[in-house]
Amino acid sequence: MKAKSILIIDDEVELLDLLKIRLQDAGYEVYTAPDGKEGLEKARAQRPDLIVLDILMPNKDGYAFVKESRRDKSINGIPIIILTAKAAMQDLFKMQGVSDYIMKPFEARELMQRIEKLLNKPVKQS
Repeated sequence: MKAKSILIIDDEVELLDLLKIRLQDAGYEVYTAPDGKEGLEKARAQRPDLIVLDILMPNKDGYAFVKESRRDKSINGIPIIILTAKAAMQDLFKMQGVSDYIMKPFEARELMQRIEKLLNKPVKQS
């Protein structure tokens, strides 16, 4: 069975690397992008099963990414989990069709549980 794929879009290199390693260890195929512009290109090319997206980034922020991705028929059905430090934005995320959001700073275990729930994958205990 083919591994589920996840695209992580975040401009924090350390966080990107940490999440990539953690997700690969859990059996996912992982793609990364440092901003929303490259993230859209990779989403269209790779068609991941899930996108983990930061909001505040250069070149194209998370809001612009969500709006553009939801207008693109080839990727508009991909679930998105937002990583944000802005708690007050949750209603806006839901209106834009975002599947879930998680507040920064966050525990990697919590993010893994949310990813596994969205992808209907059994939780791997670590």
